[in-house]
Amino acid sequence: EKAQEKVFSQLGQWREFKKKNPHVIIGVGGCVASQEGGDIVKRAPFVDLVFGPQTLHRLPELLNQRLASKKPQIDVSFPEIEKFDHLPAPRAEGPIAFVSIMEGCSKYCSYCIVPYTRGEEISRPFDDVLAECFLLAEQGVREINLLGQNVNDYQGIMNQGDKADLALLIHYIAAIDGIDRIRYTTSHPLAFSDNLINAYAEVPELANHLHLPVQSGSDRILGLMKRGYTALEFKSKIRKLRRVRPDIRLSTDIIVGFPGETAQDFQDTMNLVHEIGFDTSFSFIYSPRPGTPAANLPDNTPMEVKKERLQILQNRLLTNAMNYSQSMIGSTQTILITGFSKKNTAQLAGRTECNRVVNFDGDANMIGQFTKVFITEALPNSLRGRLHQLESAGIDA
Repeated sequence: EKAQEKVFSQLGQWREFKKKNPHVIIGVGGCVASQEGGDIVKRAPFVDLVFGPQTLHRLPELLNQRLASKKPQIDVSFPEIEKFDHLPAPRAEGPIAFVSIMEGCSKYCSYCIVPYTRGEEISRPFDDVLAECFLLAEQGVREINLLGQNVNDYQGIMNQGDKADLALLIHYIAAIDGIDRIRYTTSHPLAFSDNLINAYAEVPELANHLHLPVQSGSDRILGLMKRGYTALEFKSKIRKLRRVRPDIRLSTDIIVGFPGETAQDFQDTMNLVHEIGFDTSFSFIYSPRPGTPAANLPDNTPMEVKKERLQILQNRLLTNAMNYSQSMIGSTQTILITGFSKKNTAQLAGRTECNRVVNFDGDANMIGQFTKVFITEALPNSLRGRLHQLESAGIDA
């Protein structure tokens, strides 16, 4: 079911509520709002506000205009850099924090709606990102996750007008006292630079895990997707990375059933999954997005075939994931303790560098610390272990 129809279906339910409560303000925000714009009000004239991802900060102004004019207010423009000026004050909600460093995407993959709903890439100023990370560290944050639609294309303006790439930003964040683990998402292989690869050799705080979406292992399909690289070029980047981090764990995104995908195209993807050794993936069947070039491509592959291919892929990935989890039994892992176990609140839970959840016995006052855990059991979605030592450990211990 398409996101647009879900929105209009929900609005249909709210229509009656609005009739009974005419003073209630109904707004539609986000990517669907950005894509549909004024068409939302045409199809659902009782909607009062329509705003995109980049204009959320203008919501109070839009609300006042709606109350004053009694007319629907629509703002789906792309004032990207303005949005960064209206971010809320950093507030830690645990030992892990997520920091937005850029918005939008300029890659224009044929299947993706992001450039049309979030605009071109715009990077948050370098010093602003560092200032937020400093404040979060002072509040007890130990792990920073850097966010962006295409995060490794970051080009933040520095004080003297120079630009900092993601690798340089990572070096500076790693130097902040208290920040002992850094991750980033989402990446694009085209922007996975040698500078960033070298950061894995130079910055121990950079987590031993990388999520790098490949989308397909078929050069023909990658071309139709307008991804800008071949399977061989993708593998070349991974080989470079493994020279400096031989044991790094890799996850990815894969689209199955892209228009025109043949049995050989799918086999090329399976071959790549086997060769690279991805152990987790966000994998899904292609769904056309209106307004994107791929939505106009002929697609003759039956849905049953697509579902079968997806199941084959996911079974392979589940096997890879379980094999690696099993290989961790008997090892000692550095865990950032994030809270209590979801299934057993008498236990603590945390994550390894490779992003595996580990549950183990421990004291609640250890939450927010790094510690060493000896892995004793591998389950389908988590690991179990016991404290290797009672005292907390630095990430490089």
